[in-house]
Amino acid sequence: MHEMSIALSIVKIAEEEARKAKVTQFAAIDLEIGTLAGIEFDALDFVWEAAVQKTVLEKAEKRIIKIPGKANCSDCGQEFTLSFVYDNCPSCGSYLKHIVQGKELRVKSLELE
Repeated sequence: MHEMSIALSIVKIAEEEARKAKVTQFAAIDLEIGTLAGIEFDALDFVWEAAVQKTVLEKAEKRIIKIPGKANCSDCGQEFTLSFVYDNCPSCGSYLKHIVQGKELRVKSLELE
């Protein structure tokens, strides 16, 4: 389960930002996570409480913005949504594509009280 290491990395980012801003707690954190990023949202929720315990995120509300997968077909140029990385183009059936969104994993914002 790599979600624990992801959660701990998010905590590390928040702690670095807290040091820079000279704050001890955040009220909320906004995360942008793509549906193709390989993260199990339920698993992240499961490990979150343990990862943030006694950190600047302990009392913070976690808000996740899910970014849907999108790709451009390399053969016909059609833009289409992806549920899985291996989906093919619904227009021409090609598997050749450029993924344009859905792999994101970023801390969008940290909110003070």
